[in-house]
Amino acid sequence: MHEIKVLGSGCRNCEITAKLIATAAEQAGVVIDLTKVTDITEIMGFGVLATPGVVIDGQLVHSGSVPGPDQVRGWFRQETVA
Repeated sequence: MHEIKVLGSGCRNCEITAKLIATAAEQAGVVIDLTKVTDITEIMGFGVLATPGVVIDGQLVHSGSVPGPDQVRGWFRQETVA
């Protein structure tokens, strides 16, 4: 199982990002624990200045925009998420 955090205020773009991640993980057959983080201190702790941000297993992989569907699917390929 992979721990994934969507960092942001809960805005529309953050919600879209969370849905993209959940859908891509389900399609790839990958089990995830998806958490939405809205605490600004925790968000800034990852060095994110623009949201939404995405953290997978403690590593920041994206920030500042809604990731594209191909990018999200790439996070769930065997070689990307170990």
